[in-house]
Amino acid sequence: MKKKGWIILMIVLLAGMTACFTTYYHFVQQSNTIVADDGIIFIQPGNSFESVVRILESKGYIQNTYTFRKVAELKKYPAGIKAGRYKIKNGMNNNQLVNLLRSGRQEPVHFTFNNIRTMTDFAGVLSRQLAVDSAEFMNLARDPAYVEKWKFTPENFMGMFIPNTYQFFWHPKTEDFIKRMNAEYLKFWNTDRQAKAQKAGFSPMDIIIIASIVEEETNQPEEYPVIAGVYINRLKKGWKLEACPTLKYALGDFTLKRILTKHMETDSPYNTYKHTGLPPGPVRMPSIQVVDAVLNYKRHGYMFFCAKSDFSGTHYFSRTLREHNRHAAEYHQALNRMRIY
Repeated sequence: MKKKGWIILMIVLLAGMTACFTTYYHFVQQSNTIVADDGIIFIQPGNSFESVVRILESKGYIQNTYTFRKVAELKKYPAGIKAGRYKIKNGMNNNQLVNLLRSGRQEPVHFTFNNIRTMTDFAGVLSRQLAVDSAEFMNLARDPAYVEKWKFTPENFMGMFIPNTYQFFWHPKTEDFIKRMNAEYLKFWNTDRQAKAQKAGFSPMDIIIIASIVEEETNQPEEYPVIAGVYINRLKKGWKLEACPTLKYALGDFTLKRILTKHMETDSPYNTYKHTGLPPGPVRMPSIQVVDAVLNYKRHGYMFFCAKSDFSGTHYFSRTLREHNRHAAEYHQALNRMRIY
């Protein structure tokens, strides 16, 4: 009888152990995610555990919410929600899923920006790609004391941001974002670029301002260094730049197709028809390609340029005002024919 009792006890213990193992496997180790897309979820600052559950359910990533909840509670995840951009993989078990979310191990964002004309536009692009508050960013960008810390002014702070693709975690602090972009700016202005700027007689910010005007003047890459040469010739001779893009920036109207006398009377430090020298800041965030074109500008004798009357986007370049006026008259007649007054 004793032997039989031991056998029964062993069977009961084995059954219990099997049940425990089965339960453990079901709750902890069994696959609980189905992911058929990129698997990206965003957990916002301040989200509760219930919000995280709803996000996973709405994406269809989680099969058994009950077991996920139990494992999350066991690992105390509801008390430690971390905001971020996470990549959920197909076939993850609850233990792996909770560990990922609890660790804050995020999937980086490839933050890309280009073709930006104002800091307000940039703030919008920033807040759409990263969880950075656009209002907080703009307040810092407009604060003279804050931007002076980075050796800029509110007018030229835009020039610190070099258009490119950068890797960030989705939820950086605003000041950490600015600090990183300043580091990228300093990295961009390497010894070679600084030497070229110095040789031309300009600071890095001068080059960025010139590049911003050049990029607004043409979309023809082969013309970038030629137009840059025209503006540099004018600056070196002490002439006014008389650059239409600076007026458009001053007026806040980049759609202007014809600059009139009334526009040239605009009272603004960006009005290069009134003021000699460079404006106080860039009129857009120039691309790396254009900045490098300015650093490698063409040495020539041109002092003027004018858009061609065929609206091809290319320009005539002239050494004399007389030659320039002839091209300008052609262009104005073409504008009249198009009823652009």
